[in-house]
Amino acid sequence: MKLRNIANWALAALIVVAGCSRMPAAHVAPAPDVDWPFYGGDQGGQRFSTAAQITPANVGALTAAWTYSTGDVASKGAALKHSAFEDTPIMAGGRVYVCSPFNEVSALDPGTGREIWRFDPKIDVNVRYPNDDVCRGVAYWRDPSAPAGAPCAERIFMNSNDRRLFALDAATGKECAGFGKGGVVDVAAGVHLFRDGEMQITSPPVVARGVVIVGSSIDDNQRVKEVSGAVRAFDARTGAPKWTWDPIASAPADVVTGAANVWAPMSIDESRDLVFLPTTSPSPDFWGGMRKGDDGDADSVVALNIETGRKVWAFKTVHHDLWDYDNPAQPTLGVVAWQGRSEPAVLQPTKQGLLFTLNRDTGQPVIPVVERPVPQNGAPGEVLSPTQPFPTAPAPLAPSVIDQKDAFGLFGWLGKSSCERKIAAARHDGLFTPPSLQGTIVYPFTGGGSNWGGLAFDASRQVVYVNTSSAMHLVTLIPADRVAAARAAEPNVEISPQSGAPFGMRRQVMLSSIGMPCNPPPWGLLHAIDMRTGRILWEVPIGTTQDLAPGSQFFLHNAGIPNFGGPLATASGLVFLGATLDDYLRAFDAATGKEIWRGRLPAGGQATPMTYVWKGRQYVVIASGGHSKSGTKRGDQVVAFALPN
Repeated sequence: MKLRNIANWALAALIVVAGCSRMPAAHVAPAPDVDWPFYGGDQGGQRFSTAAQITPANVGALTAAWTYSTGDVASKGAALKHSAFEDTPIMAGGRVYVCSPFNEVSALDPGTGREIWRFDPKIDVNVRYPNDDVCRGVAYWRDPSAPAGAPCAERIFMNSNDRRLFALDAATGKECAGFGKGGVVDVAAGVHLFRDGEMQITSPPVVARGVVIVGSSIDDNQRVKEVSGAVRAFDARTGAPKWTWDPIASAPADVVTGAANVWAPMSIDESRDLVFLPTTSPSPDFWGGMRKGDDGDADSVVALNIETGRKVWAFKTVHHDLWDYDNPAQPTLGVVAWQGRSEPAVLQPTKQGLLFTLNRDTGQPVIPVVERPVPQNGAPGEVLSPTQPFPTAPAPLAPSVIDQKDAFGLFGWLGKSSCERKIAAARHDGLFTPPSLQGTIVYPFTGGGSNWGGLAFDASRQVVYVNTSSAMHLVTLIPADRVAAARAAEPNVEISPQSGAPFGMRRQVMLSSIGMPCNPPPWGLLHAIDMRTGRILWEVPIGTTQDLAPGSQFFLHNAGIPNFGGPLATASGLVFLGATLDDYLRAFDAATGKEIWRGRLPAGGQATPMTYVWKGRQYVVIASGGHSKSGTKRGDQVVAFALPN
């Protein structure tokens, strides 16, 4: 993942949202049990549940039903500062499975949160990874050829930060002896790393047809010839390698680059024998003079055959990426009824705030995509793409154009002049303005638009729910012979060498003299989109500054705040969202976007919630541990909310 310098501006976001009074408890009938067996709810990542016991009418009565502590606060000490609790638990086989940022997996009783077993892979907490210590989740697989109750008939697969793939017995937490070497495979075997932490695995694997498939996260902007972003597949029973697919392999032979990895979660359509990959930017991000052209299958949605790794199709979402505009979210699979015609589709949200809708069988756009001219005149040695792809619907979900007169100031003036000067001094010709020695405004910033939280899709209503963040980066190219001096002069600013290129780079969020974003609010929104027409049904600012800058909520209304994590939609007409940089889980009315409930969390909830029904009672569960790059309150708890018994 590629999020930088978020903490420097977290205190800037200001909003006041009216709280909802708690509704009286009402009698609720038991509901049929419903699992959440995959990271995104189903193999296609819809983040939608048929559970409907909790409704807009009774959600106000939600209360904490149980909490579980991973123990990280007590055991990890200072290492907790460089971790992010982004886990989405899964519920399968009668157990809830949780993955801590340090890859410790726990199996819990779904009704009480009682620990059934716990597995510790003992990763080295002193190794620093580009995205800090993160585990977004695990994968569950039932071996159809194994007798019920046999050891490892049900398996939990986990990717670790230190590039290992574990297979655990879902019933006991013991490593599956027949998988790899004693239950573990070294995913990066044979990969030359320049330093131990430059490659990690942050998202869960996917498993289908007896194959487990793994991506990776790679430190960006360090060098031109970066580590390969290859995706790897292994036999789910034995751990034997099955296939490897490199996104750069399709690039011309004279292209010098690396990365283009898949750090976000993947999706599966088992009936079509397809796995869908969101590939990322090639190395380095901000100068591409040694990778002229389209960089192979970087910055693409790619469909591969699950069993062979053969590419079936690929669709490019950015040509010759120079903005770190990689595909940051799981491709979501669903049937879309665009203009009255239903098609099996892949929905891919992007950092630019765009939503691509592609045919699942061919990769061709379901909602038309047009090539539009974009700014030219790149840095010396650069060859830009003359156009970039834009879907015709929905309209962009994040702003991308700013002028000096648009600079934001508190009370209309406080901090405004400093932002005016910064905007006036930088190059900005709109979306896809190339990086420059002058300094270029990248808007939305590289943590913005949509990020790893992805979207939720209610197929019956044909509505997508997705949250976005809005801010600006100032990206400045630095001649290679001046990079060391620049880093020494600004040790707390992100300055990367891009070794092998004629330029290093400096990237910083554009803030005013009082530490607020220079672009106008809202800085965080939740959107609802009708996929039949592409029309935005509603969009609402999200979050408060109660836990960031107490008292500041009195200065601004409807400003929204940044958010990291995704939404959950339910059949009863609710959208649940944590993600914002305050300590709440919220429920919104899916029809109107009105916030109708919020539940207090013990720490930051920068994660995606999930829901399930167990023994007739519906639970909504979220990881509450904070986020190293957001500056939110740290913790180690998982919280389950439910209606009173």
